Amino acid sequence: MTRVAAIDCGTNTIRLLVADLASYEDGTRLVQLVRENEIVRLGQGVDRTGRLDEEALERTLAVVASYAATCRAQGVERVRFVATSATRDASNRSVFVDGVRERLGVEPEVVTGQEEARLSFAGSSLCLDRLTGDVPAGPHLVVDLGGGSTELVLGQRGPQAAFSMDTGSVRVTERYLADGVTPASEASARAHVRELLDRAGDVVDLSAATRLVGLAGTITTVTAHALGLTDFDPDALDGAEVPAETMLASAEEIVHSTAAERESWAYLRPGRRDVIAAGALVWSEVITRVMAETAAGPSPVTSSITSLSDILDGIALSMADGAAAVSA
Repeated sequence: MTRVAAIDCGTNTIRLLVADLASYEDGTRLVQLVRENEIVRLGQGVDRTGRLDEEALERTLAVVASYAATCRAQGVERVRFVATSATRDASNRSVFVDGVRERLGVEPEVVTGQEEARLSFAGSSLCLDRLTGDVPAGPHLVVDLGGGSTELVLGQRGPQAAFSMDTGSVRVTERYLADGVTPASEASARAHVRELLDRAGDVVDLSAATRLVGLAGTITTVTAHALGLTDFDPDALDGAEVPAETMLASAEEIVHSTAAERESWAYLRPGRRDVIAAGALVWSEVITRVMAETAAGPSPVTSSITSLSDILDGIALSMADGAAAVSA
């Protein structure tokens, strides 16, 4: 077995997975040892300024140093650090790259939206492989809804088509909902997402999807709300299949929730409370579009599956053959 560390640094959250890669005849499996995440809002203001904020950099690099200590303590042999939307868009990303290299001893990868989509798809397969019951014959659509971008990936055993939408919970909040959700701001935000879904549809055949699979914090939160959970419960959330109409109703409630309501939901972390309305709005638009596109087909999508296995697991799996690995 090989002990690896995967680090995913997004617009809102930075996360660490330390796991052992075990090879079997039917493929590689992950034995999870450590899973941590911190909301650092690296992408704070990037949509407006095009630069990483100094305080956001300081917060994020402090967590990178902490993760480096964890990797040393766990005897990690290989590390892969992936940075996504906020870093892709920042003109001063070299400052961040240098800071990560100094603290972690590896070269961080600022990946494209296509690579981000591929890794997310790979991670989600771990959840789908655990599910039982009837499996539709056609491809499934994996949606990784982040702070700065949202990846749509269509495929079965591997990606067939992918599109990275330049939108997410932080970007929509800063651009449209910074002063709260009003009829006018909500309409503008929804028009923005719908336009991007139009573009996505030119690349990814949404009508071909037979299952809808959602990843990341926003979708996990909407799922927890839809299930009526009182706290974050991984066993209840991972692989949960929820009727689409139930998810849409929960998303609608979250979009129009009050600050007091958001504070009362134990499954919603403080660092996500101010952007969850925007994230729920994006997710509701994706669900609505996929339902409409598949309605006339042989396998209309009427529910969504939530996977806690995501891009972080995909990053870890990518180190199985050593091709993308770097010594710790």
